[in-house]
Amino acid sequence: MFNLSVVDLMDYTAWERQKRYEWMRQQGDQVLTVSAGPNSNRFGTVGDLVKHIFSAEKRYVERLSGKSMTDTTSIPNDNLEALFQFGRESRNRLKEFVETFPPDKWDVPQEQNLVVAVITVTPRKSVTHILLHETRHWAQIGAMLRMAGHKGDFHDFLFCPAMGGIIRNEQGSTSGR
Repeated sequence: MFNLSVVDLMDYTAWERQKRYEWMRQQGDQVLTVSAGPNSNRFGTVGDLVKHIFSAEKRYVERLSGKSMTDTTSIPNDNLEALFQFGRESRNRLKEFVETFPPDKWDVPQEQNLVVAVITVTPRKSVTHILLHETRHWAQIGAMLRMAGHKGDFHDFLFCPAMGGIIRNEQGSTSGR
């Protein structure tokens, strides 16, 4: 049986975050003000969406751990260093949760209040959702930035070091992963 681990997805999203952070740092804080466009919903800028990614991760872990929800309104959406520091903190809490959660509880459904609905899901599904949610929103951010004239680079899972592999560049040299 094939066994994909949430750790594999965490490795991918950590790589993705680092690439986005490094690129955004080169652009400066103003890149966080890039607009989602006239038809955006509650996330009008890149900074709003980055903050949402990290806030959602933090709150899902808090729900799964039975803790009170953190008020993230004071986290600025226009300060790259503050945003990504918050992201590092939220990821550390997720790692701790994954490493310490009892193995026999991963598939035991829990009720979670998500503000818009109350759902009953397993911790396994919630953690998987956290990681897929992030991946989806990074893709949105990539599209927003491209439409605003910012060129990016590859973010495909195949090019990240998670789960190993070898990447050959056009000149034929290889990079072990």
